[in-house]
Amino acid sequence: MTTSPNEGEEREGPVIRDRRRIDPKTGQVRDTGATGGSGGPADKPAPEAPAGGGANGVDEEVASLKNQLAERLADLQRLKAEYDNYRKRVERDRVAVREQALGQVLQELFPVLDDIGRARDHEELTGGFKSVGEALEAVTGKLGLERYGAKGEPFDPTVHEALMHAYSSEVAETSVMDVLQPGYRIGERVLRPARVAVAEPDPNAGDAETGDDGE
Repeated sequence: MTTSPNEGEEREGPVIRDRRRIDPKTGQVRDTGATGGSGGPADKPAPEAPAGGGANGVDEEVASLKNQLAERLADLQRLKAEYDNYRKRVERDRVAVREQALGQVLQELFPVLDDIGRARDHEELTGGFKSVGEALEAVTGKLGLERYGAKGEPFDPTVHEALMHAYSSEVAETSVMDVLQPGYRIGERVLRPARVAVAEPDPNAGDAETGDDGE
């Protein structure tokens, strides 16, 4: 008896596995069990929630980052304020050093400037001497040197040096009656005070007027 060569052998072909969880015939949920209901692998468990309390953990991290950012911003503002103060102090010191050096140079010219002023007062500033004098005064003026002191102005002990004192009924306050030597300054810095003669109101002027009225 002959047998077929294909007898007793498994037939090869596509294998179809039904992985549907709902039975299409009965409409019931299949019992997946350990094999996933159709011999397949078991369903994977849902991933666990990340540690840190979920949304609460994210809020705490955001709050921490905000605090760090505020601290860094405060550090930058403090550093900027310190730099601004340092820059202002350096600039102020630089200007002070410049004015001091310039003042020392200009003080050496005061005798020459005094001679020019006296020559002008006596109408002797003429010819080439006049041109040189005016040029020197122009240069010192550009450097910030200011000459001050005039008759009739109020006496100020911070800028005037009183060499002579008198009483006068012609003044209502202590005033400069004569300028013996002009003063010089650069800005608010006095290089040499003006040496002046001052006059105060006469304390007896009122009594004299009263006596005249009584007569």
